[in-house]
Amino acid sequence: MRGDALKIFLISNCFNPMASKNKKKKQPITKTQKKERYRKIGGIVVLFFTAYLALALISYVFNWRADQDQVFHFSWQTLWDNNLVMQNWCGRMGAVLSNFFIYWGFGMSSFLLLPFLYKLGWFLLRGKKEHSLTYHFAYLMGLMIYLSVFFEAFFLKTAFPWGGTIGEGLTYWVSNFIGEVGLYALLLLTVIIIIIWSINPNFSDAQIPWQKLWPFTRSPIAVGVGAVTENVPLKPSYYTKPGSNQIEPEEDEQSLARFNKFGQMEFVVPDAAQLANGEESLDDDVDFEMIEPQGTTPAPEDLTSDTELEIQESAEHQPLPVEMGSHQHGEHIGLNVPVDPQDELRSFKFPTLELLDDYSEEKVEIDRAELEANKDQIISTLLNYKIEITKIRATIGPTVTLYEIVPAPGVRISRIKNLEDDIALSLSALGIRIIAPIPGKGTIGIEVPNKKKQVVSLREVLASDKYHDSKMELPVALGKTIANEVFVADLAKMPHLLIAGATGQGKSVGINTVLMSLLYKKHPSEVKLVLIDPKKVELFPYSKLKEHYLAFLPDAKEAITTETSKVINILNSLCIEMDTRYDLLKKGRARNIKEYNAKYRRRELNPENGHKFLPFIILVIDEFADLIMTAGKEIELPIGRLAQLARAVGIHLIIATQRPSVNIITGIIKANFPARIGFKVTSKIDSRTILDRGGAEQLIGRGDMLLNVGGDMIRLQCAFVDTPEVERVLDHIHDQPGFSEPFYLPEYQPEGEAMIGESGLAWDELDDQFEDAARLVVQNQLGSTSMIQRRMKLGYNRAGRIMDQLEQLNIVGAADGSKPREVLVFSEMELEHLLEELKKK
Repeated sequence: MRGDALKIFLISNCFNPMASKNKKKKQPITKTQKKERYRKIGGIVVLFFTAYLALALISYVFNWRADQDQVFHFSWQTLWDNNLVMQNWCGRMGAVLSNFFIYWGFGMSSFLLLPFLYKLGWFLLRGKKEHSLTYHFAYLMGLMIYLSVFFEAFFLKTAFPWGGTIGEGLTYWVSNFIGEVGLYALLLLTVIIIIIWSINPNFSDAQIPWQKLWPFTRSPIAVGVGAVTENVPLKPSYYTKPGSNQIEPEEDEQSLARFNKFGQMEFVVPDAAQLANGEESLDDDVDFEMIEPQGTTPAPEDLTSDTELEIQESAEHQPLPVEMGSHQHGEHIGLNVPVDPQDELRSFKFPTLELLDDYSEEKVEIDRAELEANKDQIISTLLNYKIEITKIRATIGPTVTLYEIVPAPGVRISRIKNLEDDIALSLSALGIRIIAPIPGKGTIGIEVPNKKKQVVSLREVLASDKYHDSKMELPVALGKTIANEVFVADLAKMPHLLIAGATGQGKSVGINTVLMSLLYKKHPSEVKLVLIDPKKVELFPYSKLKEHYLAFLPDAKEAITTETSKVINILNSLCIEMDTRYDLLKKGRARNIKEYNAKYRRRELNPENGHKFLPFIILVIDEFADLIMTAGKEIELPIGRLAQLARAVGIHLIIATQRPSVNIITGIIKANFPARIGFKVTSKIDSRTILDRGGAEQLIGRGDMLLNVGGDMIRLQCAFVDTPEVERVLDHIHDQPGFSEPFYLPEYQPEGEAMIGESGLAWDELDDQFEDAARLVVQNQLGSTSMIQRRMKLGYNRAGRIMDQLEQLNIVGAADGSKPREVLVFSEMELEHLLEELKKK
């Protein structure tokens, strides 16, 4: 039996051709793996050499006298002589190395080589670097040269080589050239230059000690001989030229009006000589290329067995000062200067970036092994389906890496597009998204989520040059693109923003990011916020801005609207505000709010004619679906009217919802919201409802979003801001003095309330079945007497009398022949409100 089993085993393994094919062949070591192993071995060697050199240098400090004579007569031939004994802890080699670096080199400053070698060893071991090693080496050499001269200058008479041979030679040459005093002055000057370069101190407020002793210093106020100075508070006095709306200041021919730095007017009377002359005095295989991402694609290259992956990153922006929004407000220089709406809150200080958390320590390093593995998997998956590519390039983002491939000639794009699930399976990743082709490029994009995702903090985004130097009317820093670049959009040009996504995918954080971007850039006199929060828990911290940024109705108990009935009033109030602004634009002959405010600043519009500065008004609705479900057309109609007309007068809408269905995001809303943000959703149907195309269902969540602006789709990682950060910023604004009176919206009285008061009917005069009939009519939106008669089993006369009462209370319209009456109440909530008012009578 054993012999038969052995025969079967030998036949199945030795003579079966299929078994030999199934055997796994040992894959040879690739060129990349060899280089990686050499690099790691080199890193270990450098680290051990660093420790050895550190012991040798420390031992030289204690044993330099005993070893110096032998080292001076030392030669490479005697290096292997065992009879030669050194006192250095590291033996003959340690004594030679330490003597070379300290005595013949830079002296005690040679110890600075140790941290550089330590950093170099770890770089080789990990394969990562944070800064340029060349820059560090150049900085190290300069510092070592300076310290060698410094030690030699102050320890010149000691026997120990503090500055080494280099320090001794440089000190001797410099002292002979500029003297010993000049040497010490040069060392002190170098220290001062390094301090100024490092901390950049502010000397603008420094006082010159001998300024008062200088006899030729002129006073900055008095001008001319015998000048008379009179300080008069600035009180605008206007008169209008005939046939012009331009407001001019009054002038005095015999006095020259000036304004000092405190905003006070000074009348300086010149002497006779100056009046006569008309003078006036005044006061490895993977090549990492750090290049800017551009819209062009390099020429295709031949694909070899070791396809190189070109990694594209954006240049990092330079950090800005922490003080954000420290706008330098212009001072009064005359009565004909532009009007500044910020005068009432001149002392307002913008929030600083220190109030936001810094997540720079959590910055994730680029994992080259992951990039190389993903590249190989993509190439092998495509080759399995006989799809060849000529080039592949990776653009690394905070959460997603974009692999751009150039297919070989003759390859159809649809074949690559259909492999989306296969590539996701081979990479073992979720959220694989294929862009075929990338607009404006001759490549196909494959977006692969990173295993280690980077947090995009709001502080980092607001500190960027793109946001800080933007000239936009309403700059909104949304986050970072796939190319790791900060993305800033202008809400005034969008002009409205629709945000949708599933629960917990970042909608509320996105709203906070938009609002915080406005608070860091715009003065309270330039923008007002109308906040509607049906959930009552998302936007309540912003109630602290009641005296600064919020706008609400005069009779509102809370600055943030949460009740549906009050939402209807505030939306209609915004419509009234919109119509009022259009009337002002018509009087001022301006086409939009920008032209109107520019004319007002130039004093071309007289406030006595009703003109005023118009701030931007931002309407934010956190959960739009709840309002549509409860109020329906009463919400949709004013929203549609504002979306169509309000952009020209500076009223912009931001609407968020977690139910992107067609009955919530209707055609009217989609037509007037060209800018839409889609966070992760559950189905492709929801993605098409939001963005008119798929893609949002393939996002990875946690702030990953798609922005559709004018048909262009951009993938972004939303900037993250936590609730404690928002609280700190709001407290900073709340602690400052606000406006004497909040910004009130126009009063709005619902038509139903006025109708009930004018009807003249009391609750006792109505039919007993009136309330049930009214609900029946409103629920079916059908004003038919026969329906009331049939459903409620009433007689025709009684049903007709109830219909007349419904008409008197303006619940239904007038009779139109045989057609059903028009129902004027659109929801049961509005009906309940009317019935309660009627019962109070």
